Amino acid sequence: QVQLVESGGGLVQAGGSLRRSCAASGSTNTFDVMGWFRQAPGKQRELVATMSDSGRINYADSVKGRFTISRDNVKNTVSLQMNSLEPEDTAVYFCNAKRLGFWYTDIWGKGTLVTVSS
Repeated sequence: QVQLVESGGGLVQAGGSLRRSCAASGSTNTFDVMGWFRQAPGKQRELVATMSDSGRINYADSVKGRFTISRDNVKNTVSLQMNSLEPEDTAVYFCNAKRLGFWYTDIWGKGTLVTVSS
């Protein structure tokens, strides 16, 4: 069974940086889309950044210019470099991987809390 194993995150002061990484275990097939979502307390889960296997990237407006997503299609990993963090970025961050089409698959990591103190 395919699982997403996340690492990184934690506590940082405003203006600081963190890096989150995610690796898909149990699968050697490339995912069509990999990315990151977040859910702040009392709010709905929202997209942070996604990247297709062809390199197409989509960022939430709130993180453009501050966050950078990258992925390794061979290793089935995706990372999120978060710079200039703001208290509003405090949330649980989830890794996500999707395969589209007939064999549609939507897999989520367990999530890790990122706390940005002011």
